Amino acid sequence: MPSIGRCSAALLRLDNPGRSLTLAFWLWKALLFVVVVACPGPGYDTSTTLLSNEHTGVSPDSSANALPLTFKFARWDAIYFVHTAQHGYIFEQEWAFSYPRVLGLFLSGIRQSGGLSGPLTAALIGVVLSHVAHYLSVLALYGLSTNVFGHATATQRLVCFLSAALHIINPAGAFLSAPYGESIFSFLNISGFYLYTSSLIADHNGAVRFRDILVLTAAVLFALATLVRSNGILSGFLFAYDASILAWSTITQGPSSRSIRRLAVIVLGGSIVALGMIVPQIFAYRNYCTLAANPRPWCSWTVPSIYTFVQGHYWNVGFLRYWTISNIPLFLLAAPLLVILCRSSWWALQAPSALAPGSGGNSASAVSPGSMLFRLAVPQGLLAIMALTSYHVQIINRISSGYPLWYWWLVSTAMDSLQDPRKTLNLLSVAAQAMAGYALIQGVLFGSFLPPA
Repeated sequence: MPSIGRCSAALLRLDNPGRSLTLAFWLWKALLFVVVVACPGPGYDTSTTLLSNEHTGVSPDSSANALPLTFKFARWDAIYFVHTAQHGYIFEQEWAFSYPRVLGLFLSGIRQSGGLSGPLTAALIGVVLSHVAHYLSVLALYGLSTNVFGHATATQRLVCFLSAALHIINPAGAFLSAPYGESIFSFLNISGFYLYTSSLIADHNGAVRFRDILVLTAAVLFALATLVRSNGILSGFLFAYDASILAWSTITQGPSSRSIRRLAVIVLGGSIVALGMIVPQIFAYRNYCTLAANPRPWCSWTVPSIYTFVQGHYWNVGFLRYWTISNIPLFLLAAPLLVILCRSSWWALQAPSALAPGSGGNSASAVSPGSMLFRLAVPQGLLAIMALTSYHVQIINRISSGYPLWYWWLVSTAMDSLQDPRKTLNLLSVAAQAMAGYALIQGVLFGSFLPPA
């Protein structure tokens, strides 16, 4: 059987990278699907049978050994997601998750059109959405890569292709196929990065109006990504960074109509991103504080946040709360990717030609690969730090899927350190095989309702 490296080389000889990525994507997804659905019975934890019983209307024992195939993907938090998408937010702890709003939107559309809207339908929609969003995310990453590295030479196209290919088999594994928000978040976040970097290129080319449209559209995508997963708010750093550059330029060089317009658009874009975090809090405050007979404790906080309260109260999420002896295996599980995330962020921060506050927002500097890498380094670096100190650390293996830097670092490091293309592909083959192996093992554990998740 040919190695992954030789298979990749064969794919790269095709003239159409989109076709090659499409073929690789659906072959991988088919394999992962078979792995998950082949797991026997309801798994170690039988919670999924609650959804199956609701779907069939039969007693728990009668569905203990058989589940509809789609329910094999309704594991762990997906049980919450499917239930909430059907019935709305009933329990306070469900406010820890925003993805059910997206799933519920599609489910309500089917319900209004007269279609079935039970748990099986919700799970099926979630699986389809995850597959489609992950596929589009792969294509978006390829486009983003061409914005950053270019695609004029064979080497540039190789970097772009291999980075997108790694995104297909990334360690998120089955979570990118199940009714989870990771695929949709990845698509929205990477697409937002793509539009943001496209705005820098448009600004360099003098297309000011098109630039502003791209900036605001990117902000909308980041806001939607934040609605799906709260760490989407980290992408707001791009707007804060640009605002500081423009503010410094205005102070040192004096205001101009161009800089004022650009600053206004950036501030508006950053405000749009913030809405992704603020709007759900407004609805929660109305339900649990304004209209409730007995307001919840978080209502009296200086900055009321149901998300912070729920994460801490029900899930024990908080600064260093996860640092216990019993969680050492989970830190070890997350350690390889945490190291990669931190190392790749540092690599990008040290990239040459990064735009500094003294440059006056020069558009030629802004579109350099170094400047784009520098801008994208901070959101990913902050994610790694927060995962290490404040999250359930093992989830970094799946939520990192929406950040592009570490794919680029793996590919670029291999290509920079080795002159022989065959050795480069062999090194990447080792990394790809490790990622694929982890994802397949995780798929078995996921399908059997076993940790880690």
